[in-house]
Amino acid sequence: MVTQTLLLNTMDAVREFVEIANSKEYEITLKSGDVCVNAKDIISVFGLDLTKPIEMTADCKNAFELSRQIEKFVLKK
Repeated sequence: MVTQTLLLNTMDAVREFVEIANSKEYEITLKSGDVCVNAKDIISVFGLDLTKPIEMTADCKNAFELSRQIEKFVLKK
């Protein structure tokens, strides 16, 4: 399992992230506050508060490829 904090604050960022999520066979969820949605459902993702950081959880064993693909969305601390 992999967890990252993301910032998806533009329509293009959401669209690109959802395309990446849909290319994976494993479950990916996004959580904002008390709301948790399927990262593969673009309508649900747009329902989140995209002005704030979002917690992503991917149910996979090796997340190297996913981490590389979503690197630009990861919130840098």
